[in-house]
Amino acid sequence: MQAIDRGRGFTLVEVLIALGITAFVSAIAYTSLSTVIAGVESTRETIRRTVEVNRAWTIISRDLRQFVPRPVRDEFGEEEPALWGGPAARFPLSLTRAGWHNPVGHPRSNLQRVIYRVEDEALWRDTFAVLDRAGESEPQQVRLLDGVENFELGFLAGLDEVEAAEDSSTLDTRNWSDNWVPDTSAPGQSLAPPLAVEVRLQLEGWGEMRRLYALPPL
Repeated sequence: MQAIDRGRGFTLVEVLIALGITAFVSAIAYTSLSTVIAGVESTRETIRRTVEVNRAWTIISRDLRQFVPRPVRDEFGEEEPALWGGPAARFPLSLTRAGWHNPVGHPRSNLQRVIYRVEDEALWRDTFAVLDRAGESEPQQVRLLDGVENFELGFLAGLDEVEAAEDSSTLDTRNWSDNWVPDTSAPGQSLAPPLAVEVRLQLEGWGEMRRLYALPPL
């Protein structure tokens, strides 16, 4: 009976087969791991973007719901309505709001002038330390949201413009005014605020988002 040579190693063919199997398993494992990592990163980016968008809407909602009908003077001494906006206005949206926190008790009003504008595909929120500005007044600028392709508004002038959409569950705002600006043919006449404002945000990768706000009654 022939003895088994226990010192015999693997043949070249066996080594190549083992290497091939190892490479195949490693490739599958790497692909699976890459897919999982990409999924995790995508989920994180979606969560981050969702938080940013929700934060922006929260701030916009707070400003409009705390609107007060207080006109202001701009840095040129001209009167600005308490709320105005649209393509024909100086800024897409300008308004005066209440509720400006004063935790250290500075001698100032709790009212604040807020301006929304779009620059470099970003929505900016500018605020001023005073309502009636001087020539040297500089706003505090906050980059509120990136990836903003468009920022539009609709203004409801009267209840006669309130119409239900075809599904009867929403309002039809197509006939609302795109601009809310003073009538240049009636100088000196103050601009009353609208009854409601619709904010439309066109976001990169998200499409259009809309919010409807009834302004506080005068």
